[in-house]
Amino acid sequence: MKVLFEDKHLIVCVKPAGLLSQGDAKGTENMLTLLGDVYPVHRLDRETAGVMVFAKTEKAAAAMSRLVQSHEAFRKEYLAVLEGEPLSSCDTLVDLLFHDATRNKTFVVDKERRGVKRAELSYETLATDRDASGNRISLVRVYLHTGRTHQIRVQFASRRLPLVGDRKYGGHAHAGGLALFACRLSFCHPMTGEELSFEALPEAGGAFDAFSLV
Repeated sequence: MKVLFEDKHLIVCVKPAGLLSQGDAKGTENMLTLLGDVYPVHRLDRETAGVMVFAKTEKAAAAMSRLVQSHEAFRKEYLAVLEGEPLSSCDTLVDLLFHDATRNKTFVVDKERRGVKRAELSYETLATDRDASGNRISLVRVYLHTGRTHQIRVQFASRRLPLVGDRKYGGHAHAGGLALFACRLSFCHPMTGEELSFEALPEAGGAFDAFSLV
């Protein structure tokens, strides 16, 4: 696990795919058990790799939790590989989402009701190519404006653009797993006020290999 930054208040690192952000009822190994005495302030899906920040004190955790509530103050960007090509090279997607906790699956719905939340993201298409089977794939950069469960995955899948490797939402299996990576995290340090920004790129071996990211 790569550490990008650490001081007495925070630690910023790159979560590997397949590792939980925090513990579950089964006691599965997770980021908290690996990092030790830290506090979670946000999450990434188990299948998603990328940049995360954890607090090292209760005071820093409380301050970071307040920051996370504002997607202007706590900015997250992702790289994703889609099956297909978006109609627009850049756009903003807005949907109503309902998360079914029993199935751990999110759905786009057309009406407000209990449990339904508004979701918004923007994206830009960085490149298009073809996979080994000759199917069109697209590399996109995603800017989250809200933080809903499986938001990126379901918003693109609902437009017939599932993420490569995302079998849960209609994508085809891929040896490299889910093609979603949290590539950038920006926020002001809760104690010093310093503006911080951290970036990382996906490791080799996945769908991102079809594109030149360096």
